[in-house]
Amino acid sequence: MQAITVRDRNAGPAGMSLTDMPYPHAAENDVIVRVHAAGFTRGELDWPATWTDRAGRDRTPSVPGHELSGVVVELGYGTTGLSVGQRVFGLADWTRNGTLAEYTAVEARNLAPLPAEIDHTVAAALPISGLTAWQGLFDHGRLITGQTVLIHGAAGGVGSIAVQLAREAGARVIGTGRASDRDRALALGVDTFIDPQTEKLEDAGEADVVFDVIGGDILDRSAALVRAGGTLVTIVMPPKVQPQGGRAVFFVVEPDRARLADLATRVRDGRLKPVVGAVRPLAEAPAAFAPGKRAPGKTIIRVTED
Repeated sequence: MQAITVRDRNAGPAGMSLTDMPYPHAAENDVIVRVHAAGFTRGELDWPATWTDRAGRDRTPSVPGHELSGVVVELGYGTTGLSVGQRVFGLADWTRNGTLAEYTAVEARNLAPLPAEIDHTVAAALPISGLTAWQGLFDHGRLITGQTVLIHGAAGGVGSIAVQLAREAGARVIGTGRASDRDRALALGVDTFIDPQTEKLEDAGEADVVFDVIGGDILDRSAALVRAGGTLVTIVMPPKVQPQGGRAVFFVVEPDRARLADLATRVRDGRLKPVVGAVRPLAEAPAAFAPGKRAPGKTIIRVTED
C-alpha cells in the first residue's frame, strides 16, 4: 500500500514522502480500515509518539495522521461491535502508524459507525476537534445552561465546534480570534467577538469557563477572566497562572466511541457543522503540513475515492 512516512525528526515536513509500506497487521481487537479521508495536526511531527512506541523504541519510518474515515475491510481476533464493509470514523492510536495511508490498523473501540448521509471528508474533520471540544467544555469545564464560556480561537477547528456545542447547550459564548475570523465566528453563534491583537482581552469580562487552544500569553491572561468557582481549560500546556477561586485543567483528548456516535448524529441532523477547508490528495499531504498562509477550515487528505 501507499502511505506518507517520516524518518528524520529534524527534517519537519520536508522529510515526509509518499512511499510503499507493508499492509498492516490486525492485532487482537483491531480492525483494518480502508482509509477514504484522513485528518492531521500540523504539530504532530513534534510529538514524541510520532517517533517512538509505548516502550520508547524508535518506530520509524512512521505514518502520521490520527483522524480517519473509511470502511472496515478486516477484523482482528476477538474484535466485536464492528463488521466488514461498515463505514466508520474515529481516532488512530498516538503511538502506532496513523491515517495518512491507504490502510491502517485501529483499535475497534476508537471507532464509531458513520451514517451514510455524512461524507468521509466531513467525518475526518470531526474526531479530534469534536472530542476535544466536548471534553473541554463539558467533561472538564462542566459547562451548563445559562453560564458564560470564553472560547479562544473560536473560528478554528476545535473552537468552531466548541462554539456550536456551547450554543446548543444554552450558554452565552464569547469568542476570540483574528479580525478576519470575526464574521465567521459570529455566524457560528458567538455573542461577542474580541480580536486580542487590537482589542483588550480583559474587556471580555468574566466567564464560568475559559477554553484555551492557543497557550502562551493568552493562556496566562485568561486566568484572570475566570469567575469564582469557574474553570480554565487548556489543551496546550499546564497553566502557569491559576484562576483565583477557580480551577485550571490541562488535558489531552481521549477516544470515546459513544461520544463520536453522538457527534455524528448531530452532524447528520444538521445541528453541528465541522468547518472543512482544503481537500487534497495523499501525495500532497507533505505540502499540507508545511507552514504557509493560514486558511479557514481543517485541511483534509482524500486518500481513496468513494
